[in-house]
Amino acid sequence: MFKQHLDRLRIKLAESGMDVAVITDEDSIYYFSGYYDYLHMEFGRPTLLMVPREGESLLITPSIDLNSALVNAEVDRIEAWNDGMGNEWREHIPGELKGLSGVAIEPNKMPPMVRAYIDSLVDSNCLADLTPIVSAMRMIKSEQELQMARHAGEVANAMMIAGRGALADGVAEYEVALATSAAGTRKSAELLARHYGATEISPNTHFLQIMASGKDIIKTHHRASNRVMRRGEPVFLCFCGMTNFHKFKLGFDRTFWIGEIEDRSQEKIYQIALDSQAAALNALRPGVVAEEVHAAYAEVIRSSGYDYPFRCGRGTGFSFLEAPQLVVGDKTVLQPGMVLAVDGSVSTDSFRAQVGDSFILTEDGFESVTSHPKSIEEMIVD
Repeated sequence: MFKQHLDRLRIKLAESGMDVAVITDEDSIYYFSGYYDYLHMEFGRPTLLMVPREGESLLITPSIDLNSALVNAEVDRIEAWNDGMGNEWREHIPGELKGLSGVAIEPNKMPPMVRAYIDSLVDSNCLADLTPIVSAMRMIKSEQELQMARHAGEVANAMMIAGRGALADGVAEYEVALATSAAGTRKSAELLARHYGATEISPNTHFLQIMASGKDIIKTHHRASNRVMRRGEPVFLCFCGMTNFHKFKLGFDRTFWIGEIEDRSQEKIYQIALDSQAAALNALRPGVVAEEVHAAYAEVIRSSGYDYPFRCGRGTGFSFLEAPQLVVGDKTVLQPGMVLAVDGSVSTDSFRAQVGDSFILTEDGFESVTSHPKSIEEMIVD
């Protein structure tokens, strides 16, 4: 898979007249090389992938992670650097860029100190934005990536079932998070062993559970806390961060009630959220412009008297956010092979309802990769 991505990138570089791509975004480095779990820029240790349109691909990474790179990175050459020795990560870059007139970078994802060094070596007229090329490549998933998406859906479904099962009067939110994490990890481990023989990729979920209950339901990205949930309260569960199987991400969320709906006005709001997702899905198919899906969703919400909503959805893959976005202004024409998270939602001052799933676009429509009941009757947990 990774070699195929590299080969396609070289073709794109040649078509655009670029001599080399300098890649610093960690998700793109994984997409093109299979290398992951190094220390990243948070520790002041940059990793770079350099891909010429002709010649050897080069991974530059800290020597502390060289053993992992040798196992995981499907590149032609690896150069390791150590803290405080020589010119560190800068050592091999000048030679790779010397005499080149077309250097493609990801300007919005390149660490400032790396960008400053590249600027000192390359005339600004020789720099080009690699982002459109990489984004277009990553939008359309290969069959292997789509299989990962389906398996990620299985992990998400297991987490949602476990989360629902943990909801009860008198239970603290963090107990739900423990249940979902355990279920997702076990499902991931099962799928990795059965389909991938993977010993390097960790099955463990590693993202703080997004959930909110009771009066906190209006906090969109609230994390599981010590708060004790009570009968009649709404609870929001979101797995948009925790669904991360073999590094493939999805979007998936539901709104529940414990035992009963104490505030009956919430039923109408939830139904509008449900209807807004249904409207988006009615518009979702190849050939449709991305913003048209958002427009269908937004019309349901605004015509019901509620505030203009946030984006309807987004592309997912090896990043939490990929192109296209289902939002005003995105003119991308949807194509088969895209994986999209699609939400329905309504926000008020005292209540917020959201329901979201992920889908693979097919030749004639879409395939659901997450699945859980969503009618209001089914959202009441006994």
